Amino acid sequence: MSTPQDPGSTIFFTLSIDGEDLGAFNGCDGLAAEVEVEAYEEGGNNGFVWQLPSRVKHSTIRLTRPLTPDTAKVAAWISSVATGVVRPTAQISALRADGSLVARWGLLDVLPVRWQGPSLDPASPNVATEVLEITHHGFTDAGAA
Repeated sequence: MSTPQDPGSTIFFTLSIDGEDLGAFNGCDGLAAEVEVEAYEEGGNNGFVWQLPSRVKHSTIRLTRPLTPDTAKVAAWISSVATGVVRPTAQISALRADGSLVARWGLLDVLPVRWQGPSLDPASPNVATEVLEITHHGFTDAGAA
């Protein structure tokens, strides 16, 4: 008899670019895809309108975390874009607190589009956080566990 798994109340995410680990993140938003549809009205067929797929759009993914030493790896990746655009593959893994894998997504042709560092205000008690936004050309089955 199998034991039911915790649905992941304490999940964190890891990001790797072409196998290089960029560290753990505690927030991940934007893992989504949308198929655009074109309506086609066929002559003589009044019962329905054909809905034909035209293209797949992928949203920008936002990863957030408290400031860590891995921030330097993210900064180096973003800086490398200035010397020539290379669009590597990436993997985002969702892990439980014990490190066991919940899910994994492979991403094609990844590019960093935005990084926001922390606001370093000594009067503010907030945790210093960073946000990394990446874009991609689609999912790949290479992310399968």
